[in-house]
Order: sequence, then structure tokens, then C-alpha cells
Amino acid sequence: MTALSSCAAYPRLVNNPVDPGGRGLNSLAADLSPSISGRYIVFVSEREQRQDIYLYDRESQRTIALPGLNSLDTIAESPGVSADGRYIVFAGNRRGRSGIFIYDRETRQLRDLTENLDATVRNPSISANGSTVAFEANLNGQWDILVYNRNGQPFDLPTPVR
Repeated sequence: MTALSSCAAYPRLVNNPVDPGGRGLNSLAADLSPSISGRYIVFVSEREQRQDIYLYDRESQRTIALPGLNSLDTIAESPGVSADGRYIVFAGNRRGRSGIFIYDRETRQLRDLTENLDATVRNPSISANGSTVAFEANLNGQWDILVYNRNGQPFDLPTPVR
């Protein structure tokens, strides 16, 4: 047998122990849908007996408070984060209606980007600078990809000539 010692350093496994207090990356609860951008990891966890979004800073090795983001009436999934950690986007179900939500950590504001869209939506992603959000929407019986700016305005993308 031959071992490739020159490759041993990459990729490497990072060991993040379970934090029973829920302040670390790993916990005793279900931690779901992690997404990484730069130094930040955003994920959904059931640490408080409900599905909330958590933001973990890999440099400080701690979770960051997100006041005004999580609420009892919203089931969150598929989060994403901008590279600087300012904007968090996620799919949510609030009062039986799906939406794509964006949270601004600087202003502590949460808004539904798709409140005027009559469609089921899912799987959002956010650009590195936080200016653009793409997601799937079920319009007219088929899933399409829509692209919005962070203010909730759809981009008018050209359609290919057929």
C-alpha cells in the first residue's frame, strides 16, 4: 500500500464539538441546510424547539445574534448568506403561504421579497454582495427561476429568441 502524504493536509476535517448551550456550530438539536459564504455559515436548527436560522462566524467561532429574524409563525428553510454576513435570505412558510425573505443584519429588518408574487417559492440563493436573490417559483404549473434585487423588484431578464 502506498500513502500519499503530500495530500494529507488538504482537504482537512474541522472538528467542531457539540455545544450543549447551543452557541456553537454543532448542537444536540437537528442542524439543517448549512450554507457557507466567506467566514459565515448560515443554517436552520431546532435548538429552541422550533426551526430558527442561525449564523455562525468561523473566525470568532460563535453564533451571532439575529434580533428580529426568527419568529414563532414562520417555518424557515434553505438559508443563504452574503459574503460579508450582512444579508441572510431564506425560504419561509408563514401562515400557510410560502415566501422568500431577506434579513438585513445592519438594520435588523426582515422583509418578504415575494409578498406580491402569487406562486409557491423555494430554494433561494443570494449573491456575494447581497444585491441579488435567485429562487425557484411555481408559476403556471411549472418551476421557473426568478431573479430579484434585494428590494423585492424582479429583474427584467431577456428571453432567448426561438
